[in-house]
Order: sequence, then C-alpha cells, then structure tokens
Amino acid sequence: MSVLEQLEPQKVYYYFEEICGIPHGSGNLDGISSYLADFAKDRGLFHIRDASNNVIIVKEAAAGYEAVEPIILQGHMDMVAVKKNDCDINLEKDPLRIKTEGDFIFAEGTSLGGDDGIAVAYILAILDSDDIAHPRIEAVITTDEEVGMEGATAIDLSMLKAKRMLNIDSEEEGILLTSCAGGMRMDCHIPITREDGMDGIFLKICTGGLLGGHSGTEINKEHTNAIKLLGITLQQIRQKVPFRLVEISGGEKDNAIPREAAAVVCLPKEQKEAFANELSRIEKEEKNEKKSKEKNLYIRYEETPTIQTSVFDSESTDRILSFLVLLPNGVMAMSADIDGLVETSLNVGILKTCDSEVVASSAVRSAIETAKYKVGLQVDVLAKTFGGYTETHGVYPGWQFDPDSKLRADMVRIYKEMFGKDVKVEALHAGLECGIMISKIPGLDCVSFGPDIFDIHTTEERLSISSTSRMWDYLLEILRQK
Repeated sequence: MSVLEQLEPQKVYYYFEEICGIPHGSGNLDGISSYLADFAKDRGLFHIRDASNNVIIVKEAAAGYEAVEPIILQGHMDMVAVKKNDCDINLEKDPLRIKTEGDFIFAEGTSLGGDDGIAVAYILAILDSDDIAHPRIEAVITTDEEVGMEGATAIDLSMLKAKRMLNIDSEEEGILLTSCAGGMRMDCHIPITREDGMDGIFLKICTGGLLGGHSGTEINKEHTNAIKLLGITLQQIRQKVPFRLVEISGGEKDNAIPREAAAVVCLPKEQKEAFANELSRIEKEEKNEKKSKEKNLYIRYEETPTIQTSVFDSESTDRILSFLVLLPNGVMAMSADIDGLVETSLNVGILKTCDSEVVASSAVRSAIETAKYKVGLQVDVLAKTFGGYTETHGVYPGWQFDPDSKLRADMVRIYKEMFGKDVKVEALHAGLECGIMISKIPGLDCVSFGPDIFDIHTTEERLSISSTSRMWDYLLEILRQK
C-alpha cells in the first residue's frame, strides 16, 4: 500500500511518492530524468531531454486560457542525499523509506528530498490533470542544482515563449522570494608528504552531534561546522602532544553545514593519556561555549587496530591543521540594506584525504558579485600560502530585485485574498536558479515560493502536509488568474 495515498491533493502526493522511489541525489539523475521524459511521452506532451538530463515539458493552455500569457513552472530534480551512519540504505540504488507522523512526511534514516521533489510533484500533477485552469505551461526541471546549478547553466531555453516564471524552490510558506545571492564552489588542494615506519598507536577522533543545516538559509544561525571543530581541536592538542595525521575527512555536501568529521592520528603509545586528557578538556570547553546552540556536541576518540600504512610527515600535519584553523567559514558580512540578511558567506562543506593532498570544498555566496570574488581571492591566497591551489566551479549569478514585477504584485494580492493576511516579500542568501534563468531570458519576471520544509539537506528533513495542501491551492489560483 502507498504510504501517502490517503493524503490530499492525491495526485501531488502520488507523484511525490513516485519521485521518492527513484534515487535522485545530485549526479545520479538518469533514472529520474528518464521517468520525467517517459511521463511526457505517455501523455503526448512536447518535451526535450538534453545532454545534461534537464527536462522541459510543454502543455498548451486549457480552454479559455489561450490568450493568457504563458508561464514557466520551474524546479530541480536532484536532492541532497544524506543518511545517518547506521542507515543501511544505498542512496545510489534504493528508494527512500518515507513515513508520516502528524503533519509531517519524512524519510527514515535519510534526507527526504522535499527540496525540490515537492516542486516536481506539483508540476507533474498539473501536467497530468484535465480539469485545472491554466495558461500555456512550460515546465523546466533542471539537474544538479544542489552542486552548483549545473543543469540550469547548461540548459537551452530559446524555445520557450513565457516571460514570467514560478520557481517552486522555497521552503517557508508565507514568504515570496524575489532576489537571491550568487555563488560558486571552491576546492582547495593542499599538498601532503607521507612517510613510513612510525611506531605508535592509532586513534580515531570524531566530532559530531551537531545541528548542521543548509549553508545558505541557516548559515546565520552559527551552527558549528564539524570540519572546523576537528581542525581546531587537533591543532590545540598538537601544541602539547606529538602526533601525525593519517587521514582526515568530513562532511558530505559543500552546501550543507557538516555535522560530522573524523581523523585518524598516530602517536607514541606513552602519549595516549596526555592526548585523551587534552581532548577531554577541549570537549568540555566547546560544550560550554556552545551549550545554547549545540546541545549534543561531542568530540570523541577510540583506539583503532594498528594500521599498516604511511602517515603524514610532521610538516604536512602542521600544514593541514594550520590551514583548517585559518580557512574562513560562516558569515562574512551582513547586508547594510536589508535587516537580518546575510550578504556574504562561506561554508566549508567537504574535507577528504587523497594520496598526495587534502582537498577542502567550500560554497561561497554573496548578494554582491564583487564581494563573492573577493572571498574567493582570500581562499585562493590562503591555499597558495600553504603550497596548494584552488579550483573554482559552479559559478552562478545572483538575482536582483525587480521593483516593477507584475507577477510579484499579483501573487501578493492573491495571497491576501486567499488567506486574509499579507505575504512577506524577502531576499534569500541561498542560491536559486532564477538569476541564471533571467540571464537566458532577458526580462523574465520571477518569484519563488513553496510549502514549509524543515531541516532541509539533513536526515531530520520534514515536509508539512497541511502547508503542501495550502500552497497547492495557492499555485492553482495563480494559474487560474487571467
């Protein structure tokens, strides 16, 4: 039996559950892209599936709406696919185990992908309906939004006719987003040298129990970054206890604040007690500093079996730990124009050890293009100072506020008429695809909205059932207007 079949609107939840049954983490999108293309074929709808797996589906206007200006409905098909350590799901192959509890839908042991599966479900439900009033709909469903908006950057929109677009990629009901930050990904490659023959014991150090979250929408909450915490912890210990790094890693996505990180170190057996005492002291300090923000923070170690492997030499150990201490992270600047809005930020999201280097991947965001590149310059200079280099990719533009947006004015009016209260109009520090779309369709009038989704990009992600229903009704009313 379907988990969601009793929920309304039935078609929306049918398609959401279908999507959850197809693995669709960023970079693993052949299956979901094929599903969307087959959906269009089965219904005789014009569609394009491009080399990047983006899918465009067109449905002509319903009777009586032929003269109404067409509209783009836009979302992305990829999700941030993360799971708990004890979860046995293979996110590359297995369906999500979706559940309901009260007003929420969630996935057991993994992220849910409500960002942005609910947008795709809304769009498919409309395209599959024969009784919804709407103008010509141009559905644009992109790929790899979560790893740098790669699909939106690659897609050809020249065949579209619409000059207005609903981006259904926001996670808070009652807020219309009308501008957003631009961003880019930066990979710092820091060289290491290994050597053999160090005698001693091997300890695995883990930082975790942290809140994590979306590096755009939640960066202002100052959630602790597990990678930074690990680097700072080990640097403090190394000032008193000699050890060598064997490997160090953390995080899963560069646009998610990492909740866990780990390192393996090698040290003389007689130094184990001193190491443990320093780690315990630092854990107490960190818990005290962050007791109101990170109630479940931990810094732990365990002895591991003797590893027959090389270790970082002393200089490389110092280099990596010093780099991690100095690497910028978090809010870099707040907006002087919009109260409470983050203007510029950087999130160190992934750390991994390779044969001859350690690679740190970060998401840089800013509402000001020049500020974005200055942060990038800072990171680049830091990497070069430690003998490394940077690679930049996934660069996307910001989305500037349009004071004359007719679509925004209509949506503000409709919301007040439907719900009896004013909708908020805000800017977003996280990235949206609207800026890229506008660069491809000059004059495109965009607004972003969506239902309540909590703790996106984490294993605690929850989609509100009641909010999904309300925003569905809102979407239909927007389409119904002539």
